[in-house]
Amino acid sequence: MKKKFLSAVVALAILAGFNSCKDDDDDNNQVTDENVVDDDASALSLVNGVYSHWQPLSSSFSFIIESSSNKLISFEGEESEAGPVVSRFEQEPTTWYQVKIFNHLLLGVAQANEAITTVANSYEAKKVTEAGYNAAVGKAKFLRALANLKLAQLWGEIPVFTEEGGSTTDRQPLDVVFNQIVKDLTDAEALLLDYNGDPRIPSKQAAQALLARTYLVWGDNPLSQAEVAAIASTQTDPAFTKTDARLEKAIEYADKVISSGKLALDPDFSKLFGRDYESNKRGTNEHLFTIAHDGDKFDAQGNHQTHCSWTFPFQNGENGSGYVQNHTEVADDNLYDDWKAEQPNDKRLAKTYIVEIANPETGQVHHYYSPVYTPINGKGLDQSYENAENLEITQNSVDRIEIRYAEVLLTKAEALVQLGRNSEAAEPFNQLRTRAGIETVAAPTFDQIKREWDYEFTYEQFSVLNNYRWKDLIASVQKVKNYKHFADDWKTSLGNTYNADQEAYFTKVHNHLVAKYNNVKGRHYRQPIPTGLSGEDLGIAQNPGY
Repeated sequence: MKKKFLSAVVALAILAGFNSCKDDDDDNNQVTDENVVDDDASALSLVNGVYSHWQPLSSSFSFIIESSSNKLISFEGEESEAGPVVSRFEQEPTTWYQVKIFNHLLLGVAQANEAITTVANSYEAKKVTEAGYNAAVGKAKFLRALANLKLAQLWGEIPVFTEEGGSTTDRQPLDVVFNQIVKDLTDAEALLLDYNGDPRIPSKQAAQALLARTYLVWGDNPLSQAEVAAIASTQTDPAFTKTDARLEKAIEYADKVISSGKLALDPDFSKLFGRDYESNKRGTNEHLFTIAHDGDKFDAQGNHQTHCSWTFPFQNGENGSGYVQNHTEVADDNLYDDWKAEQPNDKRLAKTYIVEIANPETGQVHHYYSPVYTPINGKGLDQSYENAENLEITQNSVDRIEIRYAEVLLTKAEALVQLGRNSEAAEPFNQLRTRAGIETVAAPTFDQIKREWDYEFTYEQFSVLNNYRWKDLIASVQKVKNYKHFADDWKTSLGNTYNADQEAYFTKVHNHLVAKYNNVKGRHYRQPIPTGLSGEDLGIAQNPGY
């Protein structure tokens, strides 16, 4: 989980190379045999190299986005390790997951820039066809926009640099950042082909879906550096505000995806996750964009989602041989209990929170619910093929889903509700409810929209990003005070029910919940600007409070 895939030397070389090439005289920027590729396939292959920066991040996003919420805690190694540190809201500029994600996304942007320049040169030299140029540059701009969106959501103002220039260290105002994201995605929309059933290939509809996401995020007025600084040391959430014109654009782009007729909800929610279901193998067209993984073979790193949420398969529960702690843990039984009390017939519940499962090798049923354990993150547990529960822990080969069609529907519904058009929101909103087997509504409220994000997307790397949008991070995290294991008596619960290993486990759960409650502050609306991959200063101004 903590391999360093690119040295700082390579990182700085890419970024320095970008800056230096823009300082050259025009004569040195002429097309030569050294800065072109020979054909369309080579152009696309060059852009595909950008994925080397995305593949190491598939599970790492969960350690920031889900652990920095009320839904997940981390027991990855010692309590001083990066996962537990983030879980307790104690992240620093040197915390590994922040270092890893920030640097790889920034490097992905730099590599996309270099690829765009080379492909443009190759097109000018008539080595690459117009179709080849469109496919390669469309994909590069799509990936660059996605990286910049993730960076902006997690770190706020970021450097904006493209093949045309810009600084790799000077942070730009959020409107500048979002305008660049929109420009890249509208370019990608024009260049890319329609969705063809393979979500590993960025498509016109994937670009439109990202534009809908971008306008929803931007429409909810992300906090500026000054606004974060004003609340950095407090436990007070800022007021929620919005910009209606951007929300209208979110609806416009969601409608483009919907009206294309290329996408649909899979009729069976439980078939969306797992190796045998990945990348639209069922042909239901809900997976809109995914990051491919073949395990720890040829990609930069396998998708460790299963490994992290199911680190020690079947060693726990009534029939377990030990009592060991997974790298990521569901924060408390209440997350399952509250959902079941609200929507007992919701088909999504059993996939999201597993409370019992049979070991396919022994047939024994293991129960995950205190006083034995806490529920398992079901979306991280591949059950799509025979004995997957035992095998996927080491194969790490499940593709990561970045965009599902369900997100497009819920984005449209939320934007409509924020604009006061609640009855119009019912149609896209109720498509999700109908598939889940729960009651539909005539006009969803904002609170119902927020809860639907939980029902549909918990543990799919949306949690803290939504809290940032809704300006309820602190209030949301502090809900842990109402959880079962927050109470002081869980610190020392050894007695008739618990053995020493179980007590140690629940003491950790308790300690993480208390730490979340006490430690979350306004500064956590941003992640700390990290060091480089080898600990060097990146020269980018730090976020408030770190």
